[in-house]
Amino acid sequence: MTEDWDVIVIGGGNAALCAAIEAAESGARVLILESAPKVYRGGNSRHTRNFRCMHDGPLSVLTDSYGEDEYFDDLLRVTKGETDETLARLVIRSSEDCLPWMEAHGVRFQPSLSGTLSLGRTNAFFLGGGKALVNAYYATAEDLGIAVRYDTEVTHVTIEGDRFTGVRVRGPDGVADIAGRAAVIAAGGFQGDIDWLADAWGPAARNFLIRGTPYNRGVVLRDMLDQGAISVGDPTQCHAVAIDGRASKFDGGIVTRLDCVPFSVVVNKDGQRFYDEGEDVWPKRYAIWGRLVAAQPGQVAYAIIDSRSLDLFMPSVFPPENADTLEGLATKFGLPPEAVRDTIDRFNAACRDGPFHPTDLDGLTTQGIAPAKTNWARPITEPPFYGYSLRTGVTFTYLGLKVDKSARVSGPKGRYDNIWAAGETMAGSILGQGYLAGFGMTIGTVFGRIAGQEAAAHVR
Repeated sequence: MTEDWDVIVIGGGNAALCAAIEAAESGARVLILESAPKVYRGGNSRHTRNFRCMHDGPLSVLTDSYGEDEYFDDLLRVTKGETDETLARLVIRSSEDCLPWMEAHGVRFQPSLSGTLSLGRTNAFFLGGGKALVNAYYATAEDLGIAVRYDTEVTHVTIEGDRFTGVRVRGPDGVADIAGRAAVIAAGGFQGDIDWLADAWGPAARNFLIRGTPYNRGVVLRDMLDQGAISVGDPTQCHAVAIDGRASKFDGGIVTRLDCVPFSVVVNKDGQRFYDEGEDVWPKRYAIWGRLVAAQPGQVAYAIIDSRSLDLFMPSVFPPENADTLEGLATKFGLPPEAVRDTIDRFNAACRDGPFHPTDLDGLTTQGIAPAKTNWARPITEPPFYGYSLRTGVTFTYLGLKVDKSARVSGPKGRYDNIWAAGETMAGSILGQGYLAGFGMTIGTVFGRIAGQEAAAHVR
């Protein structure tokens, strides 16, 4: 730990590993510092399952084509224009070369799942999920001679002028200072620090669940900001989805996500609808529901379906509540039965006949109620009735370090000489709000590779 390193990579997830691999393959001596124990290594990447990829024709498991402009338009819709177009298009264009690079470094893919995901053309799914990807990269790192230290938290980044000189760490053997010639910061967001979330959001944040690792507490991010690094992004913006209200406080992962919303009526604790459940296909709209639920009383909502819809979406790890009557289901959730019955009756009366296509926008809309449901508006009439409680599940926060297209971090006097950032630590440069399924892994892979290449070139 006392020896000098060419490149110190702070973090142990996808972006960090991509950076470390690229730097090592360029001849640099690389050290990865992972704050989590080995069994929990990989950050939020352990819970991922796919990578959104541009391609001009069939590529690996991806079908047809998915061009740059279509990809960018999809991003604009979910971010409502809150994105850096230069960096976004860089990520999109670079994604096509990343997929074969990932395969060459041990990642395996499988065809997209069918159903409401609608991703066979746009997203490549990891065989074995994100944990298999993380394990493949760590195996590659070992082959390349990359040193890894687990249970080792970076508490301070040492900067002299505009130059990085090393880090202070707290690990199993106590506190140590480690010298390095370049740094790649890929330590995630601050969502694991509930007090910081509450400072940004207010007391409601204490009701949020954290889908990913509890080790992303923003320690390095705060240290860099305190030293004058330029920030990007809004601390109240994050990748937040509606997850099963029975999930654990931390680390519940992908299995707690609920995909039932497009086929449901969603009500708050007063039994009232508050948003269009059928606004778009789920990969483009699922990430808005975390914020929607966060704005409801008690930061909780309830999705109600009937027996016809139970098999139309991927199930959660927990089975739904069920009852033979709507009033019975409402009672199980502690909702006012009369209000729920009235809401469902008014919704059913507003539904119209037409073709129902669960995997595509079908235009089957309600009429005469607000908010409207603009797709998949089918009456909820067939018992038994099923329901899920929804809570806000935060994946990662968007406040981060400002970078340029070379992944170099901006400081108080311009760019730092030898500090780069990748992954969730800088994703707010591209994701001003909203989220596009699989895009976080794309940002991490593209900027991780760039950061590793640039850091190694600097050292040389």
